Amino acid sequence: MSGKRDSGMTDVFSGGIDDDQRLDMVHQSEVAGISPNSGQKRRPRTDWLVFGVTTTLTLAFVVWGAVATDVLQDVSAALLAGVIGNGGWGFVLATSGFVIFALWIAFSRYGRIRLGADGEEPEFRTVSWIAMMFSTGMGIGLMFYGVNEPLAHFTEPPPGTHGPGDPAPARIETAMATTLFHWTLHPWAIYSIMGLAIAYSAFRRGRRQTISSVFTPLIGRRNTEGPVGKVIDILAIFATLFGSAASLGIGALQIGSGLTELGWVTDFDDTLLVLVIAALTLAFVASAVSGIARGIQWLANINMVLAFVLLVFVFLVGPTVQILNMIPTSIGAYLGELPQLVGRTEATGGPGVDAWLAQWTIFYWAWWISWTPFVGMFIARISRGRTIRQFVGGVILAPCLVSLVWFAVFGGTSTLLQARGVPLADAGSPEAQMFTMLREFPIFGAVSVLVIVLIAIFFVTGADSASLVMGTLSQHGTLDPTRPVVIVWGVLTGGVAAIMLIIGGGGDAALTGLQNLTILVSVPFLIVLVLMCVALTRDLRRDPLILRSRRGREVVEAAVDTGRDRYDGDFVLDISPCEPDGEARARRSVPGSG
Repeated sequence: MSGKRDSGMTDVFSGGIDDDQRLDMVHQSEVAGISPNSGQKRRPRTDWLVFGVTTTLTLAFVVWGAVATDVLQDVSAALLAGVIGNGGWGFVLATSGFVIFALWIAFSRYGRIRLGADGEEPEFRTVSWIAMMFSTGMGIGLMFYGVNEPLAHFTEPPPGTHGPGDPAPARIETAMATTLFHWTLHPWAIYSIMGLAIAYSAFRRGRRQTISSVFTPLIGRRNTEGPVGKVIDILAIFATLFGSAASLGIGALQIGSGLTELGWVTDFDDTLLVLVIAALTLAFVASAVSGIARGIQWLANINMVLAFVLLVFVFLVGPTVQILNMIPTSIGAYLGELPQLVGRTEATGGPGVDAWLAQWTIFYWAWWISWTPFVGMFIARISRGRTIRQFVGGVILAPCLVSLVWFAVFGGTSTLLQARGVPLADAGSPEAQMFTMLREFPIFGAVSVLVIVLIAIFFVTGADSASLVMGTLSQHGTLDPTRPVVIVWGVLTGGVAAIMLIIGGGGDAALTGLQNLTILVSVPFLIVLVLMCVALTRDLRRDPLILRSRRGREVVEAAVDTGRDRYDGDFVLDISPCEPDGEARARRSVPGSG
């Protein structure tokens, strides 16, 4: 939109008019449920302030890490300890609030609002839609933690639950409940809020597809397109860049572990690490510049098939019956322990709970929040045409079901094998535990290759989504950022990951520092998400569909009251188109009674 009072939107968001006037303006400019300017193609223009500041500061971080690794690690670790120790309660409280808010939006009257023009059909088929958002949201994390997290909670149960020597069935239930708590409802509710706010703002209101534009109802268009909005978008790019770089490093390490387990390499040194990162970077840049329809959708569909093949293989060759039992057991344990899980803090959890929360729950909430800018924006990008109820239901329920089955198969198998005496927990590193478990089953070599391919494609689908989102944020919210900008962000992401991994002799400490920085970026976004809920609610209350429904109820109620007062309940309701002079040309009667 352009102009000071474009399409009446400034008046719609101001408080100096009544609902009747507001409805008239909305009806004139958004009768179909979308701003008339939203469908216009705009040539992408780079926001040089946003682009320049983010690239300059990113390079400064890289140089800092290259010349003063220990300082970077110490500073980020100290800041992280302060955030988790003093603000952990905020993460615990806010994330549960996001779940309640997302479900309320979906099941309220706002659930029937469409993310686009009224009657607009979804852009992607439901299967492809779910595949893309799942691969982007946490695919590589499931490969990394699918075996590791349930196994970790089984061997070292959370404080205040069980001891390492307690019966295995009880420890397995707690391990699965805790894992599902971290990977199902809460993270996807966070993603859904960001994605819904952006999709509604862009496709329903016709604003730019940037995070800052969502705040128009709160701070006005001038501020969202001014310094305040640019700061918000800069923070979003930083979160996306460092989160993607950390994931690229994790993926590269796990691929290196797989190559080592297969015997293809004996020493996964810095040179091989850089080659793996370079190959992954080239792959996701190529996918990103090819566009969503041809790139990400194609890869996501392939990965869904490969992931399903791996899932079925482990299900069939593993303890099949016990895995089937694990699904209802995990659901019951999760629901039964949910009150304790959402309320676990240092005040009530007993000794050691603060350190445990820092390592697991608060770390996860911060990690998911740091990913919300690019995951939320990407989910918004592929969700045009769906209703809010469809959006929230798909974004929350479908990935939750997939995560449940995934952890039941991989987490259930690993904990059962550990309980039977197979020392999976002694594999040496989290990334090696998946391959150690697979050694217990046939065709280890072929399945390990499949795992490596899955890790690579999971990262490509996530990283190319991130590069597209960074391009969108640095080019005024365009849906199709230019190739050079996308390539710059893709290469920069790969370069950050490579440099932060190889410095300091192997880079493990540098990767930890990078992960800490990623978590620290989530702190301002926790506040952003809370304010985003307020902005979204204000927008939805003024949606054309809601205003029309409200006006319709008011008119019918007034007509019924008038008929009851004047005609003692014996009346009809008339719907009559009017001539310019106000006289009806035709009359259609609808019987009614008081």
